Amino acid sequence: MDLRSLRYFVAVAEERHFGRAAARLHMTQPPLSRAVKRLEADLGAVLLHRTPTGVTLTDAGAVLYDEARALLEQAERLRARVSTATLTIGTLADSVEQAGDRLVAGFRARHPAVRIHIREADFTDPTAGLRAGLVDVALTRTPFDETGIAVRVLRTDPVGVVLRADDPLAGRDSLRLRDLDGRRWFRLPEGTDPVWRAYWVRGDGPVVRTAQECMQAVLWNGTVGLTPLAHELPDGLTSVPLTDLPPSRLVLAWRRGDANPLVRSLVALPDSLQKKAPGRVKDAQAATTSS
Repeated sequence: MDLRSLRYFVAVAEERHFGRAAARLHMTQPPLSRAVKRLEADLGAVLLHRTPTGVTLTDAGAVLYDEARALLEQAERLRARVSTATLTIGTLADSVEQAGDRLVAGFRARHPAVRIHIREADFTDPTAGLRAGLVDVALTRTPFDETGIAVRVLRTDPVGVVLRADDPLAGRDSLRLRDLDGRRWFRLPEGTDPVWRAYWVRGDGPVVRTAQECMQAVLWNGTVGLTPLAHELPDGLTSVPLTDLPPSRLVLAWRRGDANPLVRSLVALPDSLQKKAPGRVKDAQAATTSS
């Protein structure tokens, strides 16, 4: 018994006639009759009383008709949901670009019909809307408060300090945080995740909400800030590696225990990409926090 057989049966039951049901289904009558007979054989019950003028339902047929209609309606609702399935991804700064096109291509190959909505967040929310329930999964950077959140590391990047190109320290091969004592740093807005703030903020200066605002604060005001060394900088700015700050991790983050199959598929994807091209997806397996 399959959905097609049930659809055929429902058409015959509603039309009360094989010929009219066949026309409704855009098929000929003989294969329709055979399909209904196979259904009766599978169920071990006569479903229709056949007469020269049409058909009527038996008691068993009446029971099946009600159940079959409900099942077909449920299947249509499921088909509609799947055909319009969406996944909302939160992003922070250039996290999408840093994740690489292989992650995007891999997900699109698995789920070509899924619609992707992108929501870009600012520095006040390093979970990029995940904690607030605005997105299904986030492409972001740690560290942040991971309570109730699972993460999968995509790559690990050393961090440097952003300086104007004409800054006296700009030509150094590396720096330590103490070399920046007394310098004016940018700040993050009040209410920002304290774990995130403790990593990225080292002093007092102009308030910034985005990576672009941070870069402009350095360029125009001579403030200093931190950046992953993989981050592309505009003209007039440079970065110098910091030797005494832990690296920044680019991660996929999702709500712990989330059963959404699309989320599960996306967060499992780095493992399969790593198997296909070892070393191209860094740290994806070793640094995973399981859900």
